Amino acid sequence: MPGRPRDPELEKRLLDAAWSLLRSRGYDALTLTKVAAQAQAHRTDVYRRWASKAQLVVDVLAEHLPPVSDRDTGTLRGDVAAIVHGLAESWSSSWIDGLMGLTADLHHDPDAELAFRTMAVGRGEPLRQAIERATRRGEIGEPPDLSLMGDLVEGPMMHRRMLGRQPLTADYLNAIVDLVHSVLTGTTVAR
Repeated sequence: MPGRPRDPELEKRLLDAAWSLLRSRGYDALTLTKVAAQAQAHRTDVYRRWASKAQLVVDVLAEHLPPVSDRDTGTLRGDVAAIVHGLAESWSSSWIDGLMGLTADLHHDPDAELAFRTMAVGRGEPLRQAIERATRRGEIGEPPDLSLMGDLVEGPMMHRRMLGRQPLTADYLNAIVDLVHSVLTGTTVAR
C-alpha cells in the first residue's frame, strides 16, 4: 500500500529555507531541524529526503547557485571573462565562508561528495564549451587538460575568498581572465 502522496511544494520550501539559512547564518549554524522549522515542516520531512546536512546543502547549491555563463561571445577572451565574472558572483557571496565546513563534511558523506562533484562538473561545462569553440575558431591549438583549466579559473577565486578572506575586485578578476587567456593561447599578457 503506497504511503501518503508527497506535498509537491514541500521540497521547494525546504530547499528555500535551507538557502535562506545558509545565506543568513552560514553552513556551520545550519541544521536540519532549523530548516524544518523555517519551512514550517516536520523534522522527519527533512530527514526523509536528506540523510545529512551536507546532502541537503549540495542540493541547495545546485538549486540556487547563479548559473555560469555559457553564451558564445565570439572570442575566447570574451567567453572566459563571462565565465570568470559569473563564477565570481558565487564566490563573492557571504555564505561562501561555510564552504570549508561543507567540504570537510563531504569526506564523511560519499553520497554528498558524489553529488557535489557532479554539480561541479556541470558548472565547469561552460568553460569546456568555450575552449571547444575557441579550438574550432582557430584561436587555440590542441586544448589543454580541461580540469586543470577549470582549476586555473576557479582556484584563485577560491583561494582569495576562503583563505585570503579578500574581495574579488574587478582588477583581480580581469587578471584571472588575462592569465587564463594567456595560458590557453600561449601568448604573453600585455599590461
